[in-house]
Amino acid sequence: MPKVSESKRKANDKWDKRNKERKQYINRRSVARNFIKNMEDEDVPEFKKLMEERASKTK
Repeated sequence: MPKVSESKRKANDKWDKRNKERKQYINRRSVARNFIKNMEDEDVPEFKKLMEERASKTK
């Protein structure tokens, strides 16, 4: 992986400090997506039901 310049690292740190909630949201979304992609087949119906319930609440 290429090295990140000092100015880019500082800019990233500054953004992270100012956007803690957004960074946490993005991280959790990524974890959830990876979990769904790698979950066992037996868990699919349960998650499908949960997603349908969630989708019906947003309508």
